[in-house]
Amino acid sequence: MDLSGLLAEASAILDAAAEPFVAGHRADSAVRKKGNDFATQVDLEIERQVVAALHAATGIGVHGEEFGGAPVDSSWVWVLDPIDGTFNYAAGSPMAAILLALLHDGEPVAGLTWMPFTDDYYTAIADGPLIRNGVARPALIQTDLADTLIGVGTFNFESRGRFPGRYRIALLEKLSTVCSRLRMHGSTGIDLVYVADGILSAAIAFGGHVWDHAAGVVQVRAAGGTVTDLAGQPWTPESRSVLAAAPGAYGQVLDIVRSVGSPEDY
Repeated sequence: MDLSGLLAEASAILDAAAEPFVAGHRADSAVRKKGNDFATQVDLEIERQVVAALHAATGIGVHGEEFGGAPVDSSWVWVLDPIDGTFNYAAGSPMAAILLALLHDGEPVAGLTWMPFTDDYYTAIADGPLIRNGVARPALIQTDLADTLIGVGTFNFESRGRFPGRYRIALLEKLSTVCSRLRMHGSTGIDLVYVADGILSAAIAFGGHVWDHAAGVVQVRAAGGTVTDLAGQPWTPESRSVLAAAPGAYGQVLDIVRSVGSPEDY
């Protein structure tokens, strides 16, 4: 596959989707999902638009957050999140993005993160570098957590599940003893691309959706960072969490995660 050519095709398709994305800001909930999650009508319309365009332009199947589609374990498949940070988007926050990744046999090989509200458009292919607005970004350098920002996922203290609220609080408490600059953007895709761009030194995501992760996985790796799950195992489409970080910071965060113990203990 010509990854550079596919990336160019996908970039043009996401450029076309940016117009309805911006026009629909503050859209109301249209579809209720599990828990207190929801999708807006804009989510649905952008997914339909991008899926049709990708099929026509590349002939590769698409798996979208809202409608599913081609299996994620297909030899080649696009994975799409039409609006990452839907709560932010509906509330009027600019911290929302369109995420698109190309997977080959389960391995992310190209990633796009489109942030129309801030005019930031990121692309990467597996061999790097990270590109922002058409310009290559410098590779990540050795980083110490104490001097940086860390992105963290959302939580409800009383929540249960794979990563209970009390576990998340314990992890944030430990992180705060090393770095007092924790940030909660409410968008996994933005957290991951901010790690790739050196804005954050590390990001932790407690969710397990491939469409939230895959684009950022490519981007962080392309920039010279490391991406695993919270257990330190290599990220795969089946991973139920993400730990992404710059050189140096990754080992520090993983040590802190391990010091908190198992989520089952909470």
